[in-house]
Amino acid sequence: MPARRRAVPAPARADVRVLALDHVQLAMPAGGEGAARAFYGGVLGLAEVPKPATLASRAGVWFRVGAVRVHLGVEAGFTPAKKAHPGFEVDSLADAIDRCRTAGVRILDAEPIAGIRRLYVTDPFGNRIELMERTGEETRG
Repeated sequence: MPARRRAVPAPARADVRVLALDHVQLAMPAGGEGAARAFYGGVLGLAEVPKPATLASRAGVWFRVGAVRVHLGVEAGFTPAKKAHPGFEVDSLADAIDRCRTAGVRILDAEPIAGIRRLYVTDPFGNRIELMERTGEETRG
């Protein structure tokens, strides 16, 4: 069997830099679009946006509110992300908690961080989502 050659990364260009986070991709099982719409659209208030024509035939659903973009894609052999997660800043954590409780969404406490009230919820597929509200001085890392 011939030896596998490893790709050698090209040297980084000094003038290339990351400008922003464009979107977060989360996985879901096949057929989960309706549940994704109910949670991300109905509970969290993100608007569904059409996928580009080149990706429209693929399963999944995309959402956006302001600069926040979340893409849910179908993953074969899906396993929920229990540790890795997006953190969404909300304008009222109390209102977010009420919406989640009303919808029967599981809510988990999170360790406090200076200047931030926060908690975790799980989406309909078991993916961890952090919801946070800034309350004043905080340390960003």
